[in-house]
Amino acid sequence: MSSGTSGSYWAAKALPSVFKHELLKGYLAQFGGMTGSRARDKRVVYLDGYAGEGRYENGEPASAEIALQIAAHHRAHGLTMECFFAESDVKSYARLLDVVRQYSSRGVRAHHCRGEIDDALDSLVRRAERAPLFLFLDPCGLTLHLDRLVDVLARQRPRHQKWPPTELLMNFSMMAVWRLGGHVRSAKGNSKSLQRFDDVCGGSWWRTYFADAAATPHKEAVAQAAIDAEYARRLEERTGMLVQSVPVAHSPRKRAVYRLVFATRSPYGLWVFGDNVARARDAWWATLDAREEESTGQMSLVPHRPDPAEVTARAVPEIAANLEKLLARTRRPVRLVDHTLEVFGDYYGQVPEAAARTAVQFLHERGKTAPNGVGSRRVREITVIPTAA
Repeated sequence: MSSGTSGSYWAAKALPSVFKHELLKGYLAQFGGMTGSRARDKRVVYLDGYAGEGRYENGEPASAEIALQIAAHHRAHGLTMECFFAESDVKSYARLLDVVRQYSSRGVRAHHCRGEIDDALDSLVRRAERAPLFLFLDPCGLTLHLDRLVDVLARQRPRHQKWPPTELLMNFSMMAVWRLGGHVRSAKGNSKSLQRFDDVCGGSWWRTYFADAAATPHKEAVAQAAIDAEYARRLEERTGMLVQSVPVAHSPRKRAVYRLVFATRSPYGLWVFGDNVARARDAWWATLDAREEESTGQMSLVPHRPDPAEVTARAVPEIAANLEKLLARTRRPVRLVDHTLEVFGDYYGQVPEAAARTAVQFLHERGKTAPNGVGSRRVREITVIPTAA
């Protein structure tokens, strides 16, 4: 367990963890299935660098048990998802050990080590040689140094190498950014803390966003968003990966407490991640509503909850317009998965993949494409053909 967690953290799942765990559960299951079916010995490696206790006190699974559940499911279908968990806190490690042993006794290949992930990372990554690797880093404080991440993602797992695949899902703390922004402005700012974040960001470039001494909450929010975007850009540039970042908050009224940074080299990964972000977002809202109703005895009074059907209704013509522009530019058939961000545009991560199929049908009904995509087995595999082709 990383510094920053308290005993109450493990009592029950907070709303940010609802989103995070739904996203992890949905995406990891598909990553294991898609890559494991092609992998040598049908083996996939999952590495959780800050595993925590594995299970909440109320019995709900945390990230470690979620991974173990997925591994058990894959094992029943002939795939091996080998799990490695690292945890530095003695108490958390003891509880994690109990959870891991329960699944190991059922045949799941799971390993554990007590200590900092930075110390064990190289040896664990070597265990994934020639196997697909999914790296999950969820500290409650600061994450690994950027240089360290790049070493793993671009050198130990070579950036030109698309197979076996390497993917990352990582917690990038906005709370740390808020706190350290104050250190930048203060003459009494902690130099060691500032240097630590310099290492995380791969340089002191982030400090310039907090140079204005007369900061307002709006300026703070703008600075945080800019730092997140620049961090993602630098990670993408140095690793050659496709990088996306998703905000995670306690409430729609509050700013994100962290961003989930996702990195992949696969257009399929980018597509599946966006679909699972949308589904995790719906689960987050549903949980928020249920908890507010339970505490107040009435339906949620939280404003601005987007109705999924209304969001999709707005998204479909926008996605269709994006597709039409793409077809006009390329002047050739377009497979959806090869143009994920262009297809979804601002609705990436906002609507599930089914919206893209509806958008293809929308264009077809207006005579602008040849197929309507209904017969395609998977939405992402739909190839849209302009009528003039």
